[in-house]
Amino acid sequence: MLLCIDCGNTNTVFSLWDGTRFLGTWRTSTEWQRTADQYFVWLTTLMRHNQLEVTIDEVIISSTVPRVVFNLRVLSDRYFNCRPLVVGKPECRLPVNPRVDEGTQVGPDRLVNTAGAFDRHGGNLVVVDFGTATTFDVVDDDGAYVGGVIAPGVNLSLEALHQAAAALPHVDVTKPQRVIGTNTVACMQSGIFWGYVGLVRGICDRIRGERDRDMRIVGTGGLASLFAQGDVLFDRIEDDLTMHGLTVIHQHNKETA
Repeated sequence: MLLCIDCGNTNTVFSLWDGTRFLGTWRTSTEWQRTADQYFVWLTTLMRHNQLEVTIDEVIISSTVPRVVFNLRVLSDRYFNCRPLVVGKPECRLPVNPRVDEGTQVGPDRLVNTAGAFDRHGGNLVVVDFGTATTFDVVDDDGAYVGGVIAPGVNLSLEALHQAAAALPHVDVTKPQRVIGTNTVACMQSGIFWGYVGLVRGICDRIRGERDRDMRIVGTGGLASLFAQGDVLFDRIEDDLTMHGLTVIHQHNKETA
């Protein structure tokens, strides 16, 4: 049984893959201080709650927080008796190597999204991921990551707005009923929602223009479905794209070992 771990700046997601489907997916906050023992107790408790009696013997990790990887390695070694495959490390082979400036280190999350999107949809894609940052990953026709865009994340923008302007409250991210707000909360919600709809549309249009070709847009991340309500932004929305990408990379390494 394969355990896929996606560690982002805000949350860490664990999913169990049996070779054909995900049996369970669980999320926790990302904390570098959390020990391997704590991870194990938390994970096994959830597995028992879901009546999953399985043996984990393979682990693959994608992490944008380097300090977290050590304890996840210990978790794999101590409790699952295996050496984890870590995306971005030299021993982890990619289906197609990225084509970027020499010396550039591409985030593991972007490599995983690229692999997952290409496996499902082929090439000439833009993957828009609504995470702590909002990222745009450009996937070439052969599946290579060839660059992209990084913009502030939605919740990060809201937090910055609240901290910089003392009179502005915390607000939920939601689609407002009207563009023109008639109170402070509605004004902020409209600015965030329609502002990010415009951001996604504008950047994707410029990417298409720069590459001079038609490109499909794939949305992922927790807020992708919400922003799709504002306009026809995406050709597809994939909630489990990152986890699928981890299984693709893991299978590629098994086949090329």
